Amino acid sequence: MKSLTMYRPADSVRTLVDIDRLIDSFFGTPASDRGIGATSKYPPVDVRETSDAYVFEASLPGYTEKDIEINVDGTTLTIESKKELEKSGKKEDGDDNYLVRERYSEYFSRSFKLPENADSSEIAAEFKNGLLALNIKKRAEAQKRVIEISSK
Repeated sequence: MKSLTMYRPADSVRTLVDIDRLIDSFFGTPASDRGIGATSKYPPVDVRETSDAYVFEASLPGYTEKDIEINVDGTTLTIESKKELEKSGKKEDGDDNYLVRERYSEYFSRSFKLPENADSSEIAAEFKNGLLALNIKKRAEAQKRVIEISSK
């Protein structure tokens, strides 16, 4: 019989993981709502401002555009995904003979409050090579403009 033992170097590491899960459940979706074996990781997001737009760039390696959902509700922009790992339907030798299976699904949800001058109806999204780019236009009346001074 095959035997596999998980290496856990110290109880302090387990305590830190438990604290992380507690904080995640307080600020995000509780682990029990995500399902057994679900992991939550927050993708890194860079936000920059140009003269006419706000640009959000999120690193999402391993995801496809079908895995990602983008919502705008008022001034709140939410990027989320629930990605279920595929299970093989075959039961041949070597298939689905896991000794340990901890990767069932992945879930994340990130929300951002948009500035008042952001035009939530003018959002363009592009996904390429694991990078999600959102371009959120500023309202025309909120953009900086130069006013010429006339001489009389």
